Amino acid sequence: MKRNIKNIGLTAMMIILASCGEDFLDLTPQDRLTADDFYKNEDEVRAGTASLYGYPWFSFNDKFFWLVGDCMSGNLYYTFDQEGQFYYFSFNEGNTYISYGWKSLFRVISYANSIINDMPRIAELNVSQEVIDQALGEARFFRAAAYYILAEFWGDVPIVENSTELVTGNEMMLPRNTRSSIYEFIRRDLEYAAENLKASDDAGRVTQWSARAMLAKLYITMAQNLNDASSASYFAKAKEYAEDVIVNSGHTLMTDYADLFKIENNNNSESLFALQFMKGGYALGNSRNANWARSSIIADQQWGGGKGTTIDFFKFTIDSLDARRKSICMTLGDYYPEINKADGGYTYNFVTENPDNPDNPLESYNETLNHLKKYVVGSSADTDGKVGTDQDAAINQYMLRLADVYLIYAEAVLGSSYSTSDATALGYFNAIRARGDLDPVSEITWESLLKERRVEFCLESMFWFDIKRYYYRDPQGALDYLNNQKRHYVYRRIEGDNDPNAWDSYMMDTELFDPITVHESQMFLPVPAAEVLVNPLLDQPAVEYQFE
Repeated sequence: MKRNIKNIGLTAMMIILASCGEDFLDLTPQDRLTADDFYKNEDEVRAGTASLYGYPWFSFNDKFFWLVGDCMSGNLYYTFDQEGQFYYFSFNEGNTYISYGWKSLFRVISYANSIINDMPRIAELNVSQEVIDQALGEARFFRAAAYYILAEFWGDVPIVENSTELVTGNEMMLPRNTRSSIYEFIRRDLEYAAENLKASDDAGRVTQWSARAMLAKLYITMAQNLNDASSASYFAKAKEYAEDVIVNSGHTLMTDYADLFKIENNNNSESLFALQFMKGGYALGNSRNANWARSSIIADQQWGGGKGTTIDFFKFTIDSLDARRKSICMTLGDYYPEINKADGGYTYNFVTENPDNPDNPLESYNETLNHLKKYVVGSSADTDGKVGTDQDAAINQYMLRLADVYLIYAEAVLGSSYSTSDATALGYFNAIRARGDLDPVSEITWESLLKERRVEFCLESMFWFDIKRYYYRDPQGALDYLNNQKRHYVYRRIEGDNDPNAWDSYMMDTELFDPITVHESQMFLPVPAAEVLVNPLLDQPAVEYQFE
């Protein structure tokens, strides 16, 4: 019996494409397709797996990812409405964005499951086993990536291997499975991917090196539970996989940190896994340019006026001499030639006066005296038309890059110790610092590693994963770290006739907001209320998954 793609929980339509040109995401949406009508040749198989790289991730990446990864972790200041609940840790199971993130990640899993379960029986009549195995490797990689995020954000979640069977069998009541079960499920998927993906592929597609890098990340996560008898072996496995990728993959660090976040450098030598976004309409592009741009001087769409890096990051974490800072956030006097090109570039001021209306400035200061830069690439005119008018910027979203693997290696060498002076680990650690024009160090501690990761990946939504590993390693230490952040500090303008574009016209206010207190119960997100309503088992204790 033919099974309509729309009926197996993917979406109202599945994005599939004909591979053409250099961009394998030149998409042509198709509806009313059945699985049996597809996968008739290698191009169609490749088109099916290409659907995993962008659209199903959109609702996850649009707001949820940075609300959890950056606001909750203390890197991004934003206090508005339900989005601000992540900054204040005041969210509950009814938060809209928690629901968006959950649904989007399970949509990725549904897409992957459709390929894993439907594609082989059809494709085997027309394409080689090698092509089938490669496609399965891609699908299992993406399923593993989605489950890794689910495990770190929610902890115990249901494992779904065959969406079609669940729907056709009306078996929608699934229990949550334990996080240890999910880790094992991820491991199996990634090992399959590492064995069956190509060593190199079209730009943007994941490879065996992507899978091995993800295995390093999985093992370093499991290793940080120092009470686990297997912790030492997990550190060793993380080191082994990280070293393999660093030494043998051919990937290299980009020389200039700023170049990492330019559209023309999508799928560069440092990128191991990135969501592939493009101009093409809502939900096909990366919305961060629109969500984070400060004003119409910078971008065609802009909702970033009230957003900046927190004072805890901006003043108390990143070194003022760190060359990476300007690519992370903008502050007084910073100049960006790639933005507002028609007027000679963009220079950041706290306030940009409006000559036609002095009472309504073109740009106003915010409470952190900085605005976001990373992933803000400018207007359509600035990018040769690669930014659309529907929140669709054609800049990829990093999920894993080589710098992460460098620091995973250092973390694996550090292990359960307080510090290390291992020469190889220091070499990788200092290579990251060197790109920020910072002096090398002779010792790595847990605190210095956490700080380096915080700076390197700020606004890439990765820091919550680092805090969670801290939590597995030292629960009270991680809570103290969060509760000691000065994220409630803000700047206020001093009353009087003073220059709005001078630092001394502002003072730091430490009393406007009460310090934010994070409790242990908030280290994992609640299951969305709407999901529990339709599946009460999600409110029950997790069970071990029964592997075949």
